[in-house]
Amino acid sequence: MSTGAANETQMVIITGMSGAGKTVAIQSLEDLGFFCVDNLPPTLLPKFLELMKESGNKMNKVALVMDLRGREFFDHLFKALDELAETSWVSPLILFLDADDATLVRRYKETRRFHPLAQSGLPLEGIKLERELLDELKGRAQLIYNTSQMKPRELREKIITEFTSNNQSIFTVNVMSFGFKHGIPIDADLVFDVRFLPNPHYIDHMRPKTGLDEEVSSYVLKWNETHKFLEKVTDLLSFMLPHYKREGKAQLVIAIGCTGGQHRSVTLAEYLAKHFESDYKTLVSHRDIERRKDQTT
Repeated sequence: MSTGAANETQMVIITGMSGAGKTVAIQSLEDLGFFCVDNLPPTLLPKFLELMKESGNKMNKVALVMDLRGREFFDHLFKALDELAETSWVSPLILFLDADDATLVRRYKETRRFHPLAQSGLPLEGIKLERELLDELKGRAQLIYNTSQMKPRELREKIITEFTSNNQSIFTVNVMSFGFKHGIPIDADLVFDVRFLPNPHYIDHMRPKTGLDEEVSSYVLKWNETHKFLEKVTDLLSFMLPHYKREGKAQLVIAIGCTGGQHRSVTLAEYLAKHFESDYKTLVSHRDIERRKDQTT
């Protein structure tokens, strides 16, 4: 997708019907690296533009959610949009999210929320009034998504496809080493226990070292059981990762654990991150490597 010259700041203004998916939209853009602001009052847009300009290139992709706040809201918004169109360094784009009345009513019933414009409490009353107020803004939008038949995952995939500047996915494989004696990471999606492998801790001169040292990693990787484990786990992950990516998951955290998180888990986390780096964006971290080196690992 192209939204302006290479030296311009990309700004996406997300608006539309309440219940049509603005939260999913801004979360998706945040995962794409956009600086996101929810419910920015239009009167603050000029000041926000000043802050963007002062930041240099630190805010070159920005997404703003602007929700319905009444007639005064639109007066300020249209004025801000007109001023924005005259800037030479910002490439603005309005993304309008819509859905049919029946879908919006069902969504409000499912969430048990009140429509912000429904004075009587009936969702349909507020939806009809909001649609009338938003008609002019919808006419200004460059992108209009009707989410009536979309699940949140499908909306996310559509936004990622629209706003990703190349064919690479944002899906990230985050491989983490840890020690079971310090607890299982709460943010892990998959956990593999490698305490069954031979332990370098019991070799005196290796004890103070870590899996980042060549001697330790060579020791951990030389065993047949290590080879067999890596063969099976890489085969399993090669099958699973494309499916996680297809489901719209932003990242998968794979935790490799030994006793203390210093030797075996570090070696294998490094190996797995390197193994998949040609197909996915990979990150590797070692949660417990800086803990006391004399602890059992």
